[in-house]
Amino acid sequence: MTAKMKRRDFITLIGGAAVAWPLAARAQQLGVPVVGILAVASPEANAIRLRAFREGLSTAGYVEGQNINIEYRWAEAYTGRLPELAARFVEEQVAVLVTAGGTSAALAAKAATASIPIVFGIAADPVDVGLVASLNRPGGNVTGVTSLNIEVAAKRLELLHELLPSVTTMGLLVNPAVPALAAPVSRISQAAAHSLGLHLHVVHASSDRDFDAVFEKLIQIHAGALVIGPDNLFTAHSEQLAMLTVRHALPAVYEFRKFAAAGGLMSYGSSETEYYRLVGTYAGRVLKGDKPANLPVQQSTKVELVLNLKTAKALGVTVPLPVSGRADEVIE
Repeated sequence: MTAKMKRRDFITLIGGAAVAWPLAARAQQLGVPVVGILAVASPEANAIRLRAFREGLSTAGYVEGQNINIEYRWAEAYTGRLPELAARFVEEQVAVLVTAGGTSAALAAKAATASIPIVFGIAADPVDVGLVASLNRPGGNVTGVTSLNIEVAAKRLELLHELLPSVTTMGLLVNPAVPALAAPVSRISQAAAHSLGLHLHVVHASSDRDFDAVFEKLIQIHAGALVIGPDNLFTAHSEQLAMLTVRHALPAVYEFRKFAAAGGLMSYGSSETEYYRLVGTYAGRVLKGDKPANLPVQQSTKVELVLNLKTAKALGVTVPLPVSGRADEVIE
């Protein structure tokens, strides 16, 4: 057995004991439905989300390995694999197909089937990207939960400005391969920058191989801070991005706590726990017989601010008391 295969076997184990069983064997367990989870990122990047998802399922009375089985498929941040992975779930006729974050995964699932119920978790507007007919009456076989990670884009910029009032030039990192996120985040952030009197330069990365060039560009334009836009590529590599901001002494903010915990200055965005608990709750309702067409798209409304004071001190950033007082968590 190769080292690669050993790693793959190990990865399947962390999703739960039932993951290691072949799906065909599970299908033989009469009356036990199978949920397929299609994820853009890796198991490690989705750990918090999956734990919250299972909690949501449990509110509907479903417990993995008891009366529900879950099959996990990971794109490992390579979105080109998503159609193939979605098609495999369709062939296996899972009871519900859940897309664990990302517009690309949700669209791949919808393109793969018009009959299997789909529950998504995304930041983009599901009507604009063509997932549902309307928020209140989705229609078809798709419904889900949206985050506030586009809506709070301006707030991330404002928080950096509050911490760094003397900085007049900042960068905004987006993924041009996902225009459903990149376009509105760029538009909202540019409007906020204009109102604050800031120069905001948009820089692009569509794979982790672009990150070094991004930081070289930020140095060239003398950016004093960086806002990282919401995207599953950046979530999958949030620890790498945090280390790069530390290496280049660049104060930065991203949406999820993992970035701040890895050394980034700050995170501000939707609570992953609340967000994916709602996704799990909806998956549970579908398993009980509710039709996605009749389940309004929900929005996760809880946002979290996490500050890394150790990083702030290393960067010479003084955190005003009003900001630290608003933080949900302070890492020291």
